[in-house]
Amino acid sequence: MSPGAARDVAADLRACYNAAVAAADPAQVVRAGLEAHAAALATRHDRPHWVIALGKAAPAMAGAAIVFCHQTGRTLAGGIVVVASDSQLATEVDVPTSELEKLDALIGDHPVPGVRSAEAAAWLADVCTRVRGDDVVLVLISGGTSSLIGAPISGIRASDLEYLYALLLGAGLPIEKTNAVRKRFTRWGAGRLAQALQPAMVLPILLSDVPTEDPAMIGSGPISPDPLEAAEIEAILREADLARRIPLSIASIIGTMRSGVYPETPKPDEAPFETVAKPFVVGNTAALSAAAAEATRRGYDPVLLAQSTLEGDATAAGRVLAHLAARSIPGCCLIWGGETTVRLPSEHGLGGRCQQLALAAAEVFDEQRIDGTWMLAAGTDGQDGPSPAAGAIVNASTWRRSAASGAAPHRALARCDAYGALDADDALISARHTGTNVMDLVVAVRV
Repeated sequence: MSPGAARDVAADLRACYNAAVAAADPAQVVRAGLEAHAAALATRHDRPHWVIALGKAAPAMAGAAIVFCHQTGRTLAGGIVVVASDSQLATEVDVPTSELEKLDALIGDHPVPGVRSAEAAAWLADVCTRVRGDDVVLVLISGGTSSLIGAPISGIRASDLEYLYALLLGAGLPIEKTNAVRKRFTRWGAGRLAQALQPAMVLPILLSDVPTEDPAMIGSGPISPDPLEAAEIEAILREADLARRIPLSIASIIGTMRSGVYPETPKPDEAPFETVAKPFVVGNTAALSAAAAEATRRGYDPVLLAQSTLEGDATAAGRVLAHLAARSIPGCCLIWGGETTVRLPSEHGLGGRCQQLALAAAEVFDEQRIDGTWMLAAGTDGQDGPSPAAGAIVNASTWRRSAASGAAPHRALARCDAYGALDADDALISARHTGTNVMDLVVAVRV
């Protein structure tokens, strides 16, 4: 394939990625969610409205909520925005500065909670104490919430909670199981925010970063009941071979929860959820549909969306998807969405799950020796792990070029050190702040 054609295919893949990100635009999601909640909002038009925006998309989501209150004559009483970096409320928000200043903006720690997360959790508690029973609370949740307001429940040390988060991140667990464990031990997880806000009217709008788009798992479910019992959490930890590695304070809390000495997490039939409206959720499904539409617009046919969620080990997934792409017909575009995992070896390098998946796919493309097979794997949040990349685009010659440069892709794959191996071939997609997070996107084409 000529260099010009190669650039065209890469441009097609990037366009599909950009379309997926745009489909999960946080401000648009909030506007759609407010429209879905219109009937409930109409009953308390004259009551004070509060905004609680948590996660990577919090600034844009909060900005849309502020505009809504301003344009519809509602009183914005206050609220909080917790983000992962020094992001300000969207500058294009056309409301008086006095309205913007009603929301406290804080930065939490991510992906492991720390001192800033504890401070954000304390500020959130203060907001909850100021909400009155007949007020309206717009709760806007997006990816990263679990860590950004990650503070321990009573009886657990902050350092132990941090260790638990780090342990779970390196264990290769699916996000649903990871959140099922960590939300049980966090101050605002598992419906405890709904508990603190009762009996105010809570209207949740969520950008999902979990495959099932289940509100109970998004951001560790701060406004959703927890259907699991302590014994089920113990089973998850045993199956992941983590039960003997968790801190003593956490193991002790699980035991006291099982015995009934320590309160269980809030359950579906309890009072806090009577005034919580049905959550409005937008997630990976919308992003995949937008990517498919862009691929069709660019002339790919057929365009096939996977019916199952992408999950499991990133290396294994990359190999499987590469084989499927290599066997597809010319002109075909295959699209998957979800979130794989990486089990880190004791000594590992730099990368992320999308880069690991892409490098594994590149190895298969090299083995198959089929030119014209391409794959993009990238995070919709624009950040793949702790690396300065959002993901990568690979083809049938990526592996060979990386090896020829001395990057040792075999060793990099084994050490979860995909960043350097892909960077050697200029295959990386640079990290950027997309303002959203609806898991990962993988697009493969045959040309």
